[in-house]
Amino acid sequence: MKMTFAKRCLAVAAAAMLTSGVAVAEEKAQSLDQLLKMVQQSKIAESAEHRKREAEFLRQKSEQASLLKQAENTKASEEKRSATLEKKYEEQDLQVSAKRAQLQERLGSLKELFGHLTSTAGDLRSSLGTSIVSAQYPGRADFLDGLIDKMNSNTQLPTIEEIEQLWFETQRETVEGGRVVKFNGAVIKPNGDREDREVVRVGNFQLLSDGKYLELREGRMLELTRQPPATALGQANSLQNATDGFTRVAIDPTGPAGGTFLSALINSPSIVERWHQGGIVGYIISAVGLFAMLLGAWRFVVLMGMSSKVTSQLKSESANTNNPLGRVLKVAEENKGLDGESLELKLEEAVLKERPAIESGLTLLKIISMIAPLLGLLGTVTGMIITFQAITIFGAGDPKAMAGGISSALVTTVLGLVVAIPTVLVHTLVNGRAKRVLQILEEQSAGIIAENAERK
Repeated sequence: MKMTFAKRCLAVAAAAMLTSGVAVAEEKAQSLDQLLKMVQQSKIAESAEHRKREAEFLRQKSEQASLLKQAENTKASEEKRSATLEKKYEEQDLQVSAKRAQLQERLGSLKELFGHLTSTAGDLRSSLGTSIVSAQYPGRADFLDGLIDKMNSNTQLPTIEEIEQLWFETQRETVEGGRVVKFNGAVIKPNGDREDREVVRVGNFQLLSDGKYLELREGRMLELTRQPPATALGQANSLQNATDGFTRVAIDPTGPAGGTFLSALINSPSIVERWHQGGIVGYIISAVGLFAMLLGAWRFVVLMGMSSKVTSQLKSESANTNNPLGRVLKVAEENKGLDGESLELKLEEAVLKERPAIESGLTLLKIISMIAPLLGLLGTVTGMIITFQAITIFGAGDPKAMAGGISSALVTTVLGLVVAIPTVLVHTLVNGRAKRVLQILEEQSAGIIAENAERK
C-alpha cells in the first residue's frame, strides 16, 4: 500500500510540474515530505504568475480600448476635414475654370501670337545650339528657355524686352552669318591644353586659328586632330593675316549643318594609310610590283641601247660585235664560202644565241602581271574572313565598322590591279622592243641567205 501511494504521489507531482511548465530543480527530492513541499511551492509560484499575467492582460485591454476610441475620434475628424476640403476643391475648381475662360477671352489674338513666338523660339534655340556664331557670343540661348516657359504658362506673360530680344537674336544670327570677323577665345588643342588665341570666324561656316581649322563642340572650340591639306592651311593662315580685300580660303559648305563634309574629308584615310591597311599581303604585292617596275625599266633601257646599236649597224658597212646584228653579220662574213643551206643553219644558230639576251626578263614580267591580281584576291579573301570573324564575335550593330573592315580587305585587290596593269603595259612595251630587234636580225639573216643564193 505504501509503495502504491508513493507512486501515485510521484505521478501527481510530475503531472503538476509538466502542466504548470515550471522547471524542476536540478536537486532531487529525498523524501515524500520534501516532494510535497516542492509541489506546494510550485503551485504558489504558478498562481502568482497567473495573477501577474491576468493583470497585464487587463492593462493591455484597457490601453487598446483607449486607442480604439482615439482612432475613432481621429477618423471622424478626418472625415469631417475631407468633406470640407472636397467642398473647397469644388469651389476652387469652378474659380479656376472661370479664370481660365477669362484668360482665354482676354488673350484673344495674343494666343496665336504666343504660338508663333514659341515655335520661333524653339527653332532659334536649336539653331543657336549648333551655330558657329555662338563661339563668339556664348550664352545667347539662355533666355529662350524662360521665354518658352512663360509663353506656355497660364500664370506668366513674356515681357516686351524678352520678345524684342528674341527678334534681335534672330536678326543677329542672320547678319553674323555673312560676316568674316576676328575675336579672341579659348581654343583647346588636341593634347588637351587650353590657349587664348585670335580666332577668325568665316560667317556661319568655319572657325580658323593660327592657320588651323577648328570645330565647335558643346560650346567649346576644339582644334581638329587631323587637318586638311597644306594648301588649305596656307589659305587659312593668309586669311588670318589679311586686313582687307579678298582672300581665297577653303571652307566647309555644311558648316551650319554641323560641318560633316569637312570631318568626313579629313578623316578619310590617305593613300599611305590605305596602303598600310593591306597588311602583309599588301606589302608583298607592293614589293613584287616594285621589282617588276625596276626589271621593266632596266630591260627597256637595255633594249633601247641595243636597238640604237642595231640601227647604227644597219648604216655601217663593217660588222661590229658590240650588238646582236653585228655578231650575226660577223658569222655571215666568216662563212661566205658555205652553201646556202649550211649558211642558213649558221645564221639561225647565231640568231638563236642572241634571242635569250634579247628576251631576258619578259617571261618574269608576264608572270608578275598574272600573279599580282591573284595575290590581291588572296588578301581580300583573308581580310573578309577576319571581318566575318569579328562580326561573329561583336555582332553587326555598327555598319561603319563592318564597312571599314570590308574596305580594308579590298585594298589588296586594288594593290594587285595597280601592280598588274602597269606590269602588263611595261611587258608589252619591252616585248615590242625585243621583237623589233629580233625582226631586224631575222630580216638581215634572210637577206644574207638570199644574196648568197643569187651569187651561186
